[in-house]
Amino acid sequence: MTDTHWGEIYKELGAVPVINATGSVTMLGGSTPFPEVKEAMDRANGAYVPLMDLEESAGLVIASMVGVPAAYVTSGAGSALTLATAACMAGDDDERIQQLPDTTGMKNEILIQTRQRYWYDRCLELAGGKLVQFGTNEGTSGRDLESAIGPNTAAVHYYAVAQEPDEKALSLEDTIAIAHASNVPVLVDAAGQIYPLELFGSYVRSGADFQCIAAKYMGSPQSTGLALGSVDMIRKLALQSFVSYEGRRVRGIGRPHKVDRQEMVGAVAAVKRWVALNHEDRLADIEEKCRNMMNPLYGIPGVTVTLSSNVIGHQPYGVTLDLDEKITGISCSQLVEQLKQGNPPIWTRVREGEHFIILHAFGLADDEDIAVGRRIAELVTKTG
Repeated sequence: MTDTHWGEIYKELGAVPVINATGSVTMLGGSTPFPEVKEAMDRANGAYVPLMDLEESAGLVIASMVGVPAAYVTSGAGSALTLATAACMAGDDDERIQQLPDTTGMKNEILIQTRQRYWYDRCLELAGGKLVQFGTNEGTSGRDLESAIGPNTAAVHYYAVAQEPDEKALSLEDTIAIAHASNVPVLVDAAGQIYPLELFGSYVRSGADFQCIAAKYMGSPQSTGLALGSVDMIRKLALQSFVSYEGRRVRGIGRPHKVDRQEMVGAVAAVKRWVALNHEDRLADIEEKCRNMMNPLYGIPGVTVTLSSNVIGHQPYGVTLDLDEKITGISCSQLVEQLKQGNPPIWTRVREGEHFIILHAFGLADDEDIAVGRRIAELVTKTG
């Protein structure tokens, strides 16, 4: 680390800065806005602006760059999911908008494949939606969805992860066809699906009514997300938002989902940068950082490191670290904890149900990649 003032502002507040080898995770801040984004946000500080107008203008610009009918800046991808769910239940009826999260008299069931249940589907319930599973953990058929659609179905949710395709799940194409045959909208969580560029916005272009994006993955502030969708869906979503609450004086559930003018402008700047970026250079830089983490670990007994070849989505590559505890004398979980206890702390993790560590370069500053590899080598050889 070349910055002698590294983390100083956090230390002044009594908090402990860390080296982030986990990736773009909310718990650690999620994003480091790029210079172009910070400059745009600083320029936005120079004047005030009606946020309802700015939301509309920013949405038009983003939609044009991404190639979708409409867009809206939200306070994160989770916020976009909640607002979209509200839009599917309350639509453009102001009385219903103000009634949420009480869904009495409304369609409120959000269908989701059993094998697609995940940590963030909670966001679909916050506006009053009720999750209804269809299919099984073993797989999902079109008939499962057809049988699940009923008089209270408000939407069908689809969790999209292009880098980990699930052949046993009902495809998005079939989901859209079956849902739309019953006039049911399809909502897609595609938070990290931003590369290759043709993937960015592709679910809406394929016929989904809505998809969310976590703008933090493109160097926008962590507290920004994108709602992409049809003109009608985004219009109804906007009616649930905080600017509608204040500008139209309609008390919808979106009031806490505030996005300031600097963040809206920052999100636009991040998308503009992302679609024009030389991604070959970006990927080469991340691959180099990953290899810098791996180099000190080669040849250590009981340690296996491999480089992921995946570049789809938001966090390309990554180093998989596997330990033979009988040889190293330390488990992956123990190593994670010892890394956190160091000075400075290094954060990484063992995912639930897994027995290996994945190191990501997404959040690493200059020379931190080298520091991560060396620290792991020290701890493993010390205990082995």
